[in-house]
Amino acid sequence: MAEEIKARYSDEDLEYFRTLIEEKISKAKEDLVLLKSAYMNDGNNGTDDTSPTFKAFEEGSETMSKEANTQLAIRQEKFIRDLKNAMIRIENKTYGVCRVTGKLINKQRLLLVPHATLSIEAKNMQK
Repeated sequence: MAEEIKARYSDEDLEYFRTLIEEKISKAKEDLVLLKSAYMNDGNNGTDDTSPTFKAFEEGSETMSKEANTQLAIRQEKFIRDLKNAMIRIENKTYGVCRVTGKLINKQRLLLVPHATLSIEAKNMQK
């Protein structure tokens, strides 16, 4: 009986993607720190001596901004988690294999979305 050879990227390709993902994780962590500091900031923009009406608008805007930054931080944390999962797939040598079709995900797609687990074909089947 012939053993089925599973498709996978070469060790050289995997090493290239590892470097790419490590850089993206590092950048994403930096961005997350900025986002967290933005929504944890006391927001005092020196409006203590301005009119009460302006201050009310300022506080409303500040609340909306904090909520938006919180949502961005949550998305950024998910992105980092997805990238770390991609690193695990590199270690397991399953990186770049579509979890639906079992075929290799196009390299161009992985360069744009390095944490992708679906090929374009599988993504289109979901629609």
